Amino acid sequence: MPLYIALTYTQEVDWSGPEYADGLREYAAFEEAHAAILRGGHALYPTATATTVRVPDGKGGDPILSDGPYAETKEALTGYFLLECADLDEALAVAAKIPAAWYGTIEVRPLHPTLGG
Repeated sequence: MPLYIALTYTQEVDWSGPEYADGLREYAAFEEAHAAILRGGHALYPTATATTVRVPDGKGGDPILSDGPYAETKEALTGYFLLECADLDEALAVAAKIPAAWYGTIEVRPLHPTLGG
């Protein structure tokens, strides 16, 4: 069956705070309910911990490293789930049940079968 990635875009939060305990339970319930098709997933640390890498001179050029996100946005990439589904329709139906869909955006893409294998 094909693999899909469901990228979550939301406002960034520190999930270790006690005020997010209910949210963590919602994610745990989602993961338990969809364990048969989940092949991975993680929350990401905030964009302030990110480093962007660019090699504008092409292969063999010197990389340019920048702290933080490449662009300022209201919603940031905050996590992902790998879904093994029969087709895109099933992946979209599952993505609609990810708690981030209730207060953010989920982007679903098929994974290319020949890359990263």
